Amino acid sequence: MTKTKKAVHRCAWADNDPLMRAYHDEEWGVPERDSRVLWEALMLDGFQAGLSWITVLRKREAFRKAFRNFDPEKVARMGEANVERLLQNADIIRSRAKIEATINGARIYMGMADAGEDFSTFVWKMAGNKPIKNTGAVPAKTPLSEEISAALKKRGFKFVGPVIVYAWMQAVGIVNDHSPDCFRRKVV
Repeated sequence: MTKTKKAVHRCAWADNDPLMRAYHDEEWGVPERDSRVLWEALMLDGFQAGLSWITVLRKREAFRKAFRNFDPEKVARMGEANVERLLQNADIIRSRAKIEATINGARIYMGMADAGEDFSTFVWKMAGNKPIKNTGAVPAKTPLSEEISAALKKRGFKFVGPVIVYAWMQAVGIVNDHSPDCFRRKVV
């Protein structure tokens, strides 16, 4: 008796590229509670502004190397010489504004930590401390992404508009936007 292989249904955006499939199947939409990982994802989503996610995903390991594994304490100490060095690094997206926003974002993150405020608690509290399962059409932004965006901007973060924040919320599992027929929808 021959077993037939059951078709795996994914979100449509994830089926055309092996790297995107792996990202979708293993990471996207999984609720993340680690503050450093949440911050890294937010910074990478900021680099995506105006570009496709696959561009950032293909450069993610180079970003990690360039930004000292996104250790906020180390990134916060980066200065102008580091900015100039990063602007010469062809392996990452060379945008002065985005590089400076990441360094500034690390300083804000560290300021929150120094004040006893956990980044994960800060963002998850606004989401009601549990993942939101979207049942309708996938929006570009929501009232919650607007609220989180405003709170991040108030603290001084850049490249955190409500559309970027919503994409980040999807990526880190604050919202579950896997399509209804996607095999990952129930898992996460």
